[in-house]
Amino acid sequence: LDIGVKLLPLLSKQVEVEEISLRKPVITVITNKDGVMNVSTMGARKTSSSTAETGTPPSPDGNPLQLLALFAVDRVSIELERGAVHAVIGTNGAGKSTLINILSGETPPSSGRVELLGQDVTAWTQPRRARAGLGRSYQRTTIFPSFSVLENCRLAAQAHVQKPWHWWQRAQSCEVSSADARAAAGRAGLADVLEREAGLLSHGQKRQLEIAMCLATRPQVLLLDEPLAGMGAEETDRMLGLLDELREGHAILLVEHDMDAVFRIADLLTVMVNGSVIASDAPERIRSNAEVQAAYLGGH
Repeated sequence: LDIGVKLLPLLSKQVEVEEISLRKPVITVITNKDGVMNVSTMGARKTSSSTAETGTPPSPDGNPLQLLALFAVDRVSIELERGAVHAVIGTNGAGKSTLINILSGETPPSSGRVELLGQDVTAWTQPRRARAGLGRSYQRTTIFPSFSVLENCRLAAQAHVQKPWHWWQRAQSCEVSSADARAAAGRAGLADVLEREAGLLSHGQKRQLEIAMCLATRPQVLLLDEPLAGMGAEETDRMLGLLDELREGHAILLVEHDMDAVFRIADLLTVMVNGSVIASDAPERIRSNAEVQAAYLGGH
């Protein structure tokens, strides 16, 4: 994948052009002992070039700007297992969300491969991977605020149980997707608010709804990007309880900045810094790792 990103001048100031290339992802996601998902990633880099070659705007002294090397995800290797929560931590810009994007199919790798349930899915689109058993959430809540909780979950379920040849029928008439929607909402702790407009839910309930929408697609792997962001203590406890229940039957990759919550829920921790993994081990060993302490954890 070669991505050219042009940063346009802002308030008449000259800025640089970045040439970014993601190379060789190396990620392994396993939802059972046999191997369910493999990926590889090597990172993003910028290279110097002239204005004539790339259109890079000149610096104030008239010379082309020098572009520095940058790796978004560099030689990362991870294993997930059904029944375990694998947390990925790191500072902003460490490459955590890029890692999830590669796994989910939102950002395709330029080389390497992605395997799911023993099948090479490198060329698969994000929707196809979702139908095959990958569910993900985003840092920002992605729900339909004007729809009810049940309607949100039913839309997600319909994506898994597609019936395009029944276009004339009402969505409510599909017993399978309706049953999946109710079951997912109930498992996420929203059974008492099925008919409530999603936009009227509390912040914590909206995050629960997003996970319920994932569950409605019958996933085997859950990729959760900061599901605890913005939550208070009570909402955090409720979400951790939900993740603990979902641990059985799912492989969970959790990206999170709340270190107290991470150490409460994670079975394994991977620490990323500047696109690379500096440690991956049991939580207590990560807590006492000198390199991790220096790079990220501080007093934890």
